[in-house]
Amino acid sequence: MGAALRSLACRLRLRWRGAAHARSIDRAQYSERYMRRGAGRPAAQMDGGGRKRSASGGREPAAMSGGERQQDGIPERVTLKKEIGLLSACAIIIGNIIGSGIFISPKGVLEHAGSVGLALIVWMVGGGISALGSLCYAELGVTIPKSGGDYSYVTEIFGGLVGFLLLWSAVLIMYPTTLAVIALTFSNYVLQPLFPNCMPPYMATRMLSTTCLLFLTWVNCFSVRWATRIQDVFTVGKLLALGLIIVVGMVQICQGHYEGLLPQVAFQFSKTPSVGQVALAFLQASFAFSGWNFLNYVTEEVVNPRRNLPRAIYISIPLVTFVYTLTNIAYFSSMSPEELLSSNAVAVTFGEKLLGVFSTIMPISVALSTFGGINGYLFTSSRLCFSGAREGHLPSLLAMIHCKSCTPIPALLVCCTATIVILCIGETHNLINYVSFINYLSYGVTIAGLLFYRWKKPKLLRPIKVNLLVPIGYLLFWAFLLGFSLYSEPVVCGIGLVIMLTGVPVYFLGVYWKDKPKCIYNFTESVTYVGQKLCFVVFPHIDPTESLVTTAQSTKREL
Repeated sequence: MGAALRSLACRLRLRWRGAAHARSIDRAQYSERYMRRGAGRPAAQMDGGGRKRSASGGREPAAMSGGERQQDGIPERVTLKKEIGLLSACAIIIGNIIGSGIFISPKGVLEHAGSVGLALIVWMVGGGISALGSLCYAELGVTIPKSGGDYSYVTEIFGGLVGFLLLWSAVLIMYPTTLAVIALTFSNYVLQPLFPNCMPPYMATRMLSTTCLLFLTWVNCFSVRWATRIQDVFTVGKLLALGLIIVVGMVQICQGHYEGLLPQVAFQFSKTPSVGQVALAFLQASFAFSGWNFLNYVTEEVVNPRRNLPRAIYISIPLVTFVYTLTNIAYFSSMSPEELLSSNAVAVTFGEKLLGVFSTIMPISVALSTFGGINGYLFTSSRLCFSGAREGHLPSLLAMIHCKSCTPIPALLVCCTATIVILCIGETHNLINYVSFINYLSYGVTIAGLLFYRWKKPKLLRPIKVNLLVPIGYLLFWAFLLGFSLYSEPVVCGIGLVIMLTGVPVYFLGVYWKDKPKCIYNFTESVTYVGQKLCFVVFPHIDPTESLVTTAQSTKREL
């Protein structure tokens, strides 16, 4: 054992020296090429700026020397920055979960559950299932420490095709749709006081949603630190908004207004619920809990992820479940089921009924909550595009980051554009059903991958190793939910499956097919070159020491 470890350490030192020598040669060659071409050309100030034909018809990038980088404020190593500590990690999880769901999903959950009592049970069980899933993701996050979440894990475990299908559905519909729903909720709550007796105008809601998206996209492009600070502040704000609802509801209960929560009243069904309807109620609740896995999308930007990622999950999920349950109890203590089902903005109706002249506090609080949710989804979903491009499953331009701010600007712009397109399509509750079905499908595939990875690599280093009953319990619930949802809403679920499967021909034509005509490569290279000039982006540097440390730990465990 000792001899094997000494041999491994020797090999790692040789690999590190070889990598350092290669980097020094590359810097010298790039600097010499740059000096031959002459300084001062804007295109030469970024990787890909000086375009030189290679033997394969590609264009070799030119890079700036270290002194020129420092003069222009460009860091020596352009890479994603580790600026997410434990507090910001908790804020990302809580901020992504508490977006618009708790303010719009209570209507959908109650509608499908048929009674107040069953609706509350759905909310509590939904939080428990999210906790099981988050435990599984904690193991995957520290075992496969890559940004990209579900996509990175599925690609590592099952291969390129399955990973691409998950990426395709996420980029095409799942995250743009979720962002669109949150943005529409933001605009509806902002405009609701101006239109108290009717729905806000269609164009007004879309224009306000688009303005909010564009502003937050600019913030995320400008600075990672600004984006995380916004997330921290607005997470506190949304917890205060829900805290106000809970406190007012508890006051109502203490005053004796809890008739609707008594068991004999709470379980009076307006209609007999079928198993399929209960499954749809869980889908609606799952939308409110979606986002519990989003910290896994930015693992490479978390400070000490092996410690902070699981801690953030363990803190955030129970807190959100507790807050959601109390919020729904507060709603039902003050509103009848009929009032809740007829409301287009549940929290606003709650405020108008109980807060009197201070009722305007509620739409403002909800708007701030959803504003933070938009920021969180933009931050994390752009990292999914970045990870997909880095693996070669999306255009390489999306794997580049800004030279100075080190933010994935092309990926952010793609997410913003896709969301604006989705904004004008579909009705909110139908969109939630589409997204929830695809969400749960991807969760199930990822957690099934955890079991397969345990069997495939049993001796791999796993700093966190959950009991097998946790993923098995989650998968049983997952199979029940998806099966009955498909039975109850075959059109909605079928469309979701069709959207995912359309990625199969795209994968084989765009990724698997390597010997494409030269004109296609020339076109993509030209588009990449123009995109680099417009966005001032380059491929990030990769520190080989990080991958070597992970390899050493894994090999040591297997030995």
